Amino acid sequence: MTEPMKLGARLAAPIDAVRRALTDPVELRAWFAEHVEVELPHRYEFWGRFTPEGDAPHQRLLHVDDETLRFAWLLDGVETTSEIRLTPDGPGSTVLTLTQSHFDFAEAMSGSSIRGVLQTWWSLSIANLASHLDGRPLLPKTDFTAADLRGELLIGAAADRVWQSLTDSEQASAWFGYPIGIEPWVGGRYAMGGFEAGNAAKVVDLEPGRKLSVDWGPIGVSTWELAESDGKTKLTFVQSGFDEANPPYGAWSGVVSGLYELRRFNEEADWQPIWLPAEIPSGA
Repeated sequence: MTEPMKLGARLAAPIDAVRRALTDPVELRAWFAEHVEVELPHRYEFWGRFTPEGDAPHQRLLHVDDETLRFAWLLDGVETTSEIRLTPDGPGSTVLTLTQSHFDFAEAMSGSSIRGVLQTWWSLSIANLASHLDGRPLLPKTDFTAADLRGELLIGAAADRVWQSLTDSEQASAWFGYPIGIEPWVGGRYAMGGFEAGNAAKVVDLEPGRKLSVDWGPIGVSTWELAESDGKTKLTFVQSGFDEANPPYGAWSGVVSGLYELRRFNEEADWQPIWLPAEIPSGA
C-alpha cells in the first residue's frame, strides 16, 4: 500500500474556531454535510446527498483530542481512514492537514470506485470550511444524488478582471495551484498540467469577456459565463454532455473547489493561496 493522500491548508482563524467548526453539529451542517451526529469522544457521523455514499452514516470514530480527529470510513466496501490534524500557526491562523487512506488516482480517472472522488471532495470541503470561517458564501456542494451539475458564485471584482484570470495561463495556474495552459480561442487547447503534458481539452465556445466552454471528452463540457453588475461579477458554471448514469462528481468537485481561490485571487490585493504542498499518491 502506498502512502496516504495528504492535503494541507492554512486557515485564517484561530485553532479553537477551526476545532469548533469541525466538531459542532450545527456548524458542520452549515458547511460540510446534510446530516451530522456528533457525540465526542464516542461518535462522529455524517451522511446525506453531499457525502460520497451518503445513504447512511458509515463512519466510526477512532480518536479525538484538541488537535486531532481520526475516523474510519467505509467506502465501496473498504474501511478507509481519514485524519484531520490542526496546528496553531501564529495569531489567528491554523494549519489543517488532512490525511486519507485508500485513495487511488487510477480510480479517480476511471470512476471505477466512489473512493476516486476523495481527493477533490476533501478539497471542496476544506475550501468550504475556509469560506465558513471567512464569513464568505459557500461554494456549491457536490450533490451525489443529482446529475445536474451547475452553480453560481459572486466575485467582488469587475468582469474583465475575472475574465483575464480565467483565460490567462499564468493567472489561472496561480489561483488553481496547478499548471494550466490556455489558448483563448475556439479550437484552442486547455491543458491541465501545461501544454507539455500531452493531454489537452479543447475550447469549443468563446465570447470574449463573457463565456468560455471547454470540452473534456467523456466527462463533458465545462462552461463559465460572466455577468457584471455594480462592479461585481456573477460567475455561472455548468458541466454538461456527460453520461448521466455516471456523473463526473470527482472532476466537478475539483473545478468547484478551485473557485474558492479564484474569488480570493480577484478580491484580495495581497492574495496568497491557502493551500500547502500536497501529497497525492498514485495508488493506495
